[in-house]
Amino acid sequence: MLTTRSTRSTRSSVAAPVEALPVSPPWDRSVCLALIEQLWALRAAMQQSEQRYADAIAHVHPQQRESARNLVHFLALRATDLRALQNRLAWLGLSSLGRAESHVLANVDKVLGILHRLTGQAWQDRSPEEPVGSVSGPALLASHAQTLLGSVARDRNVRIMVTLPSEAATDAALVRSLVEAGMDVARINCAHDQASDWTAMAKRVRRAAKAAQREVKVLMDLGGPKIRTGPLPDGPAVLKLRPMRDEHGFATESWRLRLLPADTPAPVGTDPCIVVDGDWLALLRVGQQIHLRDARSKKRRMLVVKMDAHGAVAEGLETCYITPETPLSLKGPNERRVYSIYPGGIAPLPAAVRLHRGDRLTLSAEPLDLTLPLDPQHPRVACTLPQVIGQIRTGERVWLDDGRIGAVVRKASRLQLELEIVQARDGGEKLSADKGINFPDSTLDLPALTDKDLQDLQTVAKVADMVGLSFVQQPQDVRQLLNALQFANGKTVGVVLKIETLRGFENLPELMLAAMAGASAGVMIARGDLAVECGFERMAEVQEEILWCSEAAHMPVIWATQVLESQARTGVPSRAEISDASMGVRAECVMLNKGPYIVEAIRTLDNILRRMAGHQTKKTPLLRALRAWGPSG
Repeated sequence: MLTTRSTRSTRSSVAAPVEALPVSPPWDRSVCLALIEQLWALRAAMQQSEQRYADAIAHVHPQQRESARNLVHFLALRATDLRALQNRLAWLGLSSLGRAESHVLANVDKVLGILHRLTGQAWQDRSPEEPVGSVSGPALLASHAQTLLGSVARDRNVRIMVTLPSEAATDAALVRSLVEAGMDVARINCAHDQASDWTAMAKRVRRAAKAAQREVKVLMDLGGPKIRTGPLPDGPAVLKLRPMRDEHGFATESWRLRLLPADTPAPVGTDPCIVVDGDWLALLRVGQQIHLRDARSKKRRMLVVKMDAHGAVAEGLETCYITPETPLSLKGPNERRVYSIYPGGIAPLPAAVRLHRGDRLTLSAEPLDLTLPLDPQHPRVACTLPQVIGQIRTGERVWLDDGRIGAVVRKASRLQLELEIVQARDGGEKLSADKGINFPDSTLDLPALTDKDLQDLQTVAKVADMVGLSFVQQPQDVRQLLNALQFANGKTVGVVLKIETLRGFENLPELMLAAMAGASAGVMIARGDLAVECGFERMAEVQEEILWCSEAAHMPVIWATQVLESQARTGVPSRAEISDASMGVRAECVMLNKGPYIVEAIRTLDNILRRMAGHQTKKTPLLRALRAWGPSG
């Protein structure tokens, strides 16, 4: 099996000492001869690697063959620790092979040629043996990126991908604003909405792109075998009403509550609603007070401020919790309650299990009885993919809710796992339904494509330019997708490998070679799940290694998850997010997630990427003139 040994030996090699430099003069012949010997050995290892994997290379698409050869050379180059060699080459003023990803063999040959001439030895041109050179390698990557992701908007080198919200299926103005702000690729998440919505979204994107006179590609992300917590019984029916307060805790704006008679639809608006008896509602007048004791037995009052055809609107200045057992009363002239009713239409709160370090949680293959309340003493949640339960072993780690809650399996059986919570905040964490579950230590036998994915591919083949393969783990997953696309008449659809599991990361080179059987392919660094699987402290080095390997394969990279997330959600980015977004210039595409301020986030990212385009390309700093520090006058 083809592996990237540098990736798998990261922990053991990171602290290895770098060999001391020789004390002899830089151009000492013996130093150069020793380097020549090392480089010839490296070159021979690359050629042997290419011969060993000749069959895998032969199965890739003709347009990808040179890239596959370069990828194999890169893996052979990175199979050993090269830091001492790099130090010696840099000492001589030669290329240290540190930016050779896109043209590995050609870079080694250039250094060999220079060393041969320095030592007075003959050197024969070997470019016919090299798959790509220092110009053709980056050009191949640029060509593959344009084929998969389309052209770049404006004066930047990196595309912007945006996840479309559900409203994009019906709101043409929203889609138009995304395109005008700088969206180059529209992402449709097949885990949400349905085929008719996806088709409508794609049509609106095409129309907006045509109006803007530029190309905007469409990516459809398959849901894949996502493992989540199952449904939980409803929580208590409680409506919390809370006023706006200033920094001193004084109420500055009252809460509002609409009171509706039965069978009356709520008007469009943001005010919460309850249902009350029609005869009681008819007694209300503007200026009248409604009295109650809320769920905490606190005395509260609300003032009727409006009566209309829909019912009444009341306001209050004190925090209030209303349940179906909370009596609402009117008082007569003598301040005695004359009429009380109980409210309806209060939706139950989502149920959640509160977990602390040291607690035990049962993860079940069987669905819960949703008619029974949760037992806080023996918390239990179901798993949406029950077949994984029997594949987990005692002692393996489990992460819940995107890594917020960490656990270890203490008992394992075919039907359930008993977990001990080992990581949670001091006050505990709430675990609710539909939260992600990760098993970083477990080898799971799951289908790459679910039945729903196979059905969704029929729409993908008709409306998408590329498809995202979620939770890809092994080459067979990729081959299954390519076969399914061909069956659906979608053989021209590009494939994006979403690297979001530890196994997918470790098998990345094999996944790339399998994807190269298609005409176009790319890689998405799905940093959310991947950080949980690999460990947050390793995320920086993991994404670096994916970038290197992808550049060696001339495969475009999509930098994804939590880019400018605060700005998309709240309108204000954090300082760390700005720095993170600037690192996206090393990829071919950066993905933004949806949010109410997504247009502003696109403009911010567009500005960052255009500014960084003059300073960085891949791993190489660009020495643009720093005019702020230049000589004056």
